[in-house]
Amino acid sequence: MTTPENPDRPRSAAPEPRVRWVSLMGRPLSALVAGDLTEARRQTGLDLPEFFASEQARRLWRYRFDQVTADPESAPWVARAAVSEPDGAVVGYAGFHGPPDEVGMVEIGYTVVPEARRRGYARAMLRALLERAADELDVAIVRVTISPDNAASLATIRGFDFVEVGEQIDEEDGLEIIYEVAADRIRKV
Repeated sequence: MTTPENPDRPRSAAPEPRVRWVSLMGRPLSALVAGDLTEARRQTGLDLPEFFASEQARRLWRYRFDQVTADPESAPWVARAAVSEPDGAVVGYAGFHGPPDEVGMVEIGYTVVPEARRRGYARAMLRALLERAADELDVAIVRVTISPDNAASLATIRGFDFVEVGEQIDEEDGLEIIYEVAADRIRKV
C-alpha cells in the first residue's frame, strides 16, 4: 500500500499496540458484581470504562465470581483488565475460562470496549494471552470458540496458527466454531 502523497513510497504499518494485565480478583471483582464502578476503580487504581458496568460485563463478573468462589485455584486465570501501554487506558478485559484441564487445555476469552475497537487491541490481547499460556508448562492446547458470523474475531485469530477442530452450540451465543493451537507451537514463536 502506498501513501496518497507519494504513490511510490510504501505506507508504514502502525506498530501493534501492547497491553498489560491488571487482575480484577478479590475486591475489584466484588465491586463489579455489585455494579459499583467507582469502588472497582478505587480498588484497581484504573479508570475502568463504563462498559465494565454494562449488563454484558456484569453477567461475566457474576459468573467469574461464582467460579472463583467454588474453585479458588482458578483465580489467577480469570478476569483481568487489559491496559494499553504506554498510555494506561483500559481497553478491555480478558482471561482464560479457568486453569488447564486434565489434558492441558485452556480456553481464552477477550472483549475490547467499544471505544477502543478496530485499533489492534484484540490482537494485542490475544498475543498476551497466548504468551501467558506458553509460559505455563501445564498448558498443552489453547482454545478459542467463535461464532461463524463474527468476522472481526475470525480475523483476529488469523496468523496465530489456530486450527479449526469442531463446533459446538453455546447456550448464550449459539453456534460456535472451535479453534485450537498447540502450546508448543506458541513456545516456538
